[in-house]
Amino acid sequence: MKKAIYLQIPLFLLLSGTYSLAQKKPQQLPEFQTKKTETEAHMRFLAADELMGRRTGEMGNFVAARYVAEQFRKLGLSPVAENAGSNTASYFQNVPFEKMGASAAGEIIADAEIMKAGEAWLLMNGGETNLKAPIVYASFGLEDAAKSWDDYKGLDVKGKIVLIESGTPDPQTPSEIIATSIEKRKLAAAKGAIAVIELFNAPVPWNIVLRSFGGEKISLAESGNAAAPSIPHAWVNGKEANYARALRAVKEVEFKTSGRKARSINSYNVAGLIQGSDPKLKDEYILLTAHYDHVGVGKQGGQPYTAEDSIFNGARDNAFGTVALLTAAEALSKNPPKRSVLIVALTGEEVGLLGSKYYAAHPLLPLNKCIFNLNSDGAGYNDTTIVAVMGLDRTGARIEIETASKAFGLGVFADPSPEQGLFDRSDNVSFAKEGIPAPTFTPGFREFNGDIMKNYHQVSDNPETINFNYLLKFSQAYTYAARLIADRKVAPQWTAGDKYEPAAKKLYGK
Repeated sequence: MKKAIYLQIPLFLLLSGTYSLAQKKPQQLPEFQTKKTETEAHMRFLAADELMGRRTGEMGNFVAARYVAEQFRKLGLSPVAENAGSNTASYFQNVPFEKMGASAAGEIIADAEIMKAGEAWLLMNGGETNLKAPIVYASFGLEDAAKSWDDYKGLDVKGKIVLIESGTPDPQTPSEIIATSIEKRKLAAAKGAIAVIELFNAPVPWNIVLRSFGGEKISLAESGNAAAPSIPHAWVNGKEANYARALRAVKEVEFKTSGRKARSINSYNVAGLIQGSDPKLKDEYILLTAHYDHVGVGKQGGQPYTAEDSIFNGARDNAFGTVALLTAAEALSKNPPKRSVLIVALTGEEVGLLGSKYYAAHPLLPLNKCIFNLNSDGAGYNDTTIVAVMGLDRTGARIEIETASKAFGLGVFADPSPEQGLFDRSDNVSFAKEGIPAPTFTPGFREFNGDIMKNYHQVSDNPETINFNYLLKFSQAYTYAARLIADRKVAPQWTAGDKYEPAAKKLYGK
């Protein structure tokens, strides 16, 4: 007579419904089978000299986008973007940009104070200009009906130059100040102003501003409104008391510049979808992102280079994250999690998080069905025993991220270098602002030090300097974390009181 065999399954697992007889052991999942040769091959292609630093809008960037798209196609991910001029779907989401030349020569004259372009001020927008016109001070140059706030109340700025302060009365990060600056120009133009002079007072040294914004500049094209007025817009060093005092004191200003030439260019976000395995949960999805662009060649890179090596390959920033994205695409397509997974390789991060900003404004799937964004980006690493996660304790998935990392022998370090404000400096913030919990999964570091800066945005950041064993573990941990989050019964939530929690309540209707 055969004896009955009883499975010793803990009662709490049966009651919780988290145990399944068909459930695979973690080590049987595809991400545990990923080979170092696979991640290394992705890295060696994406950070190769032939891609010329993958600068947004240039051929190397297009080649990288094509490489990612063809990996998606090979793995069977579904295209979800519209194919221009066709009814078929595409892996490419076109992102329209405006490329502007280097800051031009010119002068702003306020009585005896003569301010030279490239020293006292930068032209941020506009063509050749030779104006002599009244100047009107309009505080921050903003309107906000919800706060009963109107800096233009009682002012007539038609045919005049508007003088404004940078930022808002509320604290802003430097990237937010820059974004607000563009909105201020649009508002001034709509009210009939002929130019904007902005006293730039962001917590950034003026020499850094000159270096960062004085060269070639790429911005998102004005959204479908070719008739929108474009007026000259200057940033003046507002920390220089003489300039600010002179501009506030005069009634008329001369504004002369040879202008910045602009032309339209395109780049692409690359998106592929993996359908979830659960009949109900597959209607929701997690969003996996990493930017694949870098800074280009020679002067474009903004750092020292030589005739022997002038290519900023961007192996760490961010071929590293893109390899993790491709690893996730392969493993999750072979064995899909319960929720669907939308994988998007983003362009334009290095020129202002522009690919993610465009995607957040033009999502390919409804954002309110997205429960989580796991972004991967980094400057480099100085500790190959850990991963660093910006927003680990804010975004509700600490257990899954720690579990996944531990499975590959890695610890987790939360929010290194808090003084850098890193959570708000990568593509995740574009989705956080919409309300989606969105941490950034970063190669391991505990602080910004010489090990990080040695390769960050340097010509030395090439595949030959990469620890390929660590790249494999990092990519596997990222993939497994994505799976565990996608399999959760309940979606992660922002920590109560987080500054992005109100946006989440609006997005999800909670």
